[in-house]
Amino acid sequence: MSERRPGKYLFDSAALNESLKSNKAVVCALSASYISTFAGYPLDSIKSRLQTTKQRVSIPRLALTVYQEEGIVGFYRGIWIPLITISFVRAASFTIYSRTKEYFRDRHWLSRNRIFDVSAVGGISGALSGSLISFASAPFELVKVRRQLEYSIASSKGIRLEKAPKTLEAVRDIFRSSGILGLYTGFRLHFLRDTLGTALYFFEYDGFRYIMGRHASGEQGQTPLWLPIPASVVPFFCGSLAGVTSWALIYPLDVVKTKVQQRALAGERKRGVVETFRRLIRGPDPDHPKPLLKGIARLYQGLGVSALRSVTTHGLLWTFFDLTASYIDRLPGPANRE
Repeated sequence: MSERRPGKYLFDSAALNESLKSNKAVVCALSASYISTFAGYPLDSIKSRLQTTKQRVSIPRLALTVYQEEGIVGFYRGIWIPLITISFVRAASFTIYSRTKEYFRDRHWLSRNRIFDVSAVGGISGALSGSLISFASAPFELVKVRRQLEYSIASSKGIRLEKAPKTLEAVRDIFRSSGILGLYTGFRLHFLRDTLGTALYFFEYDGFRYIMGRHASGEQGQTPLWLPIPASVVPFFCGSLAGVTSWALIYPLDVVKTKVQQRALAGERKRGVVETFRRLIRGPDPDHPKPLLKGIARLYQGLGVSALRSVTTHGLLWTFFDLTASYIDRLPGPANRE
């Protein structure tokens, strides 16, 4: 009898492969999310600062100011929030999205292989995913916004920070001032943004993948003659395009949400959504309103850096998602269901 080498049978590779295949959406979402989140977080931090600053400032100048005042750490302030929460937010989001699509497919609803059906199923799945996940993600995003805007919030209170409080200290401050419900400040706007944004995102992504030649089976076919890009670039292209366009449509809602949350965290007088929106567009003086176009430009302040973040984050997200999915599909064992 041949001697078994140590360590060769420490785990059952067949069971591991089966587990990876049955949890493919979760594994792909986790691995891709960590990489894309880390790459895009500095741009997200600059975006939040641009949304809440009262003066127009260029992205390079703001980035230089952050670096001079806070160092490299300033760009990654609060990153542990999304890195920790991404483990269940993205995994749960993609699982709900994938299972909803399976539910539609099993019942042959919107099952004709045409762009409307493909996009509609993606949009419905995304809306369900975004609305359910928002209940869990809202407190974490509020803390992330608090961490990103620590210095501007302190400045509005007339306080000069020598050292920003850590994440747990920020959570305790919110809890002390407003209780457990304080972690859900701005939740209605967060819920609306995530439901609409996720629906638009998956609606567009699945539609773009259909146009770029993905079959109903999930396999990538030939790209169209008018855009003959390599098949390996398709996930990045479709993810970036869906991320930028869907984000641009809901961007004003995100600006209002961030502004409402900033005022609440700073302990300033509460303003309603309509009043916040009007003041952003027309300014604080109703007798001398700002020009409409200037107000709209103010509402879209930070969109450029946000678009760049979307290209980076969502392009990398789907690229690594597809790479991980392809790796799992090639593992020996029974085929998993998409």
